[in-house]
Amino acid sequence: MASTRRRPPRRRVWPKIRLLLIVAVLAAGATVTYPYWKPLYKKANPDPPELLVRYRTDTPATAPAARPSLEVFNKTDKPLPLSDVTLRYYFTADESASYAFNCVNAAFGCSNLAGRVVEMDKPAGNADRYLEMRFSKAAGTLKPGANSKGIDLQLFRTDHKKLNQSDDRSFDAKMTSYREAQKVTAYNKGVLAWGEEPDGTKPADDRSKAKAAAAADPVPEAPEGVLFDTFDYLGAKDPALFKHGWLVRTSKGGPGIENTWSADGVTFPGDEQALNSGQVLQLRASTDGTEAGTRQASLGTAASKFREGTYAARIHFSDKPATGDKGDHVNQTFYTIGGKGSTYSELDNEYMPNGGWGRPGPKLDTVTWYDHKTNDRVYQTTDKSLDAWHTVMIRVQDDVVSYWIDGKKLFVSSGKYAPRAGMSVNFNHWFIDLPFKGERAWDMKVDWLYYNANDTLSAKEVQAQVEGFAESGRNYFDTVQES
Repeated sequence: MASTRRRPPRRRVWPKIRLLLIVAVLAAGATVTYPYWKPLYKKANPDPPELLVRYRTDTPATAPAARPSLEVFNKTDKPLPLSDVTLRYYFTADESASYAFNCVNAAFGCSNLAGRVVEMDKPAGNADRYLEMRFSKAAGTLKPGANSKGIDLQLFRTDHKKLNQSDDRSFDAKMTSYREAQKVTAYNKGVLAWGEEPDGTKPADDRSKAKAAAAADPVPEAPEGVLFDTFDYLGAKDPALFKHGWLVRTSKGGPGIENTWSADGVTFPGDEQALNSGQVLQLRASTDGTEAGTRQASLGTAASKFREGTYAARIHFSDKPATGDKGDHVNQTFYTIGGKGSTYSELDNEYMPNGGWGRPGPKLDTVTWYDHKTNDRVYQTTDKSLDAWHTVMIRVQDDVVSYWIDGKKLFVSSGKYAPRAGMSVNFNHWFIDLPFKGERAWDMKVDWLYYNANDTLSAKEVQAQVEGFAESGRNYFDTVQES
C-alpha cells in the first residue's frame, strides 16, 4: 500500500542563487560604468551650495547709479570667514565709460570691504565688466546658516551720466526685495560656489577652479587709527558721503562772504590725473561780483577726532579761474579745527593765488592758531605759485606742528601753538572779498585724504601707503577712534 508520509518539500535553492548572481553582475557593471554615470547623477542631483547670494535693488533701468544690495548666506555646517568670499556683479559698459563704486552701508562696516571694476577678456551674456567685492578678516565670520545682512553698493559712471542697466547681466528691476540671484556669482577661496558666470560656467563644472583662482588674494587689513578716502562719490547728496563721515557745509557764517556756503559747488568729477584715473573732490567758488550771486564750497568731517599724527592730502591749487576773469582774492584751504575757549585748536594751509588782505600773491600761509578772538597765531608765508598738484602735509607730535609740501618742510610751531583738542578735517574754497563785477568760477581739487593717528610719516611713506591701499581695491576706510 502506499505510504501515508508526505515527502519533504524541495528547497528552492536555485532561484536564490540565480538572484544573487544577477545582483553581483549588476553591481560589477555599475562599478565599471561609474565614471560614466557619475556626471549624469551629479547633474540631476547637485550638491547643495556652500553659500548663497540674494539680491535686491531700488532703481529702474535708467538711473544715476546701479544700487545692488547683496546678502551672503553660509549654507555649510562650518563657520565661513567672509575674507574667503568674493562677489561679482556683472554689467555692460555704456559707451566705454569709466566706472567707480562705493559702499553705502554694511553690517560689518564699509571699512572692511575692497572692490574693483574689471573689464572682462571675453564679453558674454550681457556682460563685459564686473564689480568685484572682497572682504578683510575684520569683516568677521558667518556661523552655519547665518547671513551677512545687506551690503549696499553703488556703481556709477565717473562722468556722472545716467546708466542704462537694461543690458546689465546682474540687474533685475523686478527684484525690489531680496531673492536668490544666480546672475551674481560668489566664490569660496577662489572657487565658484554660487551662481552662473556669463559664459555658462556653474559651480559643478570642474573648470571653475582654474578660472576663479585669481580671486582668492587676501584683502590687507585696514591699519588701526587711519582714515583714507579717494572721494569716489556721486555728489553732494550721495548717502555714502554722509555714511563715511563727511558733511557738506550749507550753514551760515564766515569766513569770506558770509552766508554763501552752498552744496552746489561740491562735486566729484572723474580726472585722468587722479589716483587710478578715478575721481576727485572739486570745490567750486563762484560769483557774479555780488553777495547774492556768490557761492562758496566746503567739505569737512563730522567728527572732531583728529589730533596727533600725520595729515596728508593731494591737492590741486589753481591760479586761474575755470571761467571768467582772473584777479579774485580766493582762498583755497586745507585745515583742521576744533575745541573751544582754552582748548581752541586750528591748523591752516591757505593758498591765495592773487593774495588778500592787502598782501600780494601767489602765496601759501601755513598757520597755527592759539586764540582766534585775539588773533594769537604764528605763521609762515611761502611766496610762490602752486598752480599744480601737490602733496600737502601737517605733522603733529609731542606739541610740535610741522607743515610740508611735496616732502619739503615749510614751517614749524611748538609750545602753546599746538592742538589742545580733537579737530575736524576740512577743505574750503572761499572769497576774501569781491573786487569786481562779472561771472567767474574757481576750482580747487582734492585727489585723496590720508590721516594716521599713530605715526609721523614722510611724504614718500604716505605715498607708498596710499598706492598700496588703491592697489588692493580700497577707496575708503576709517579706523580712527573717537578721542
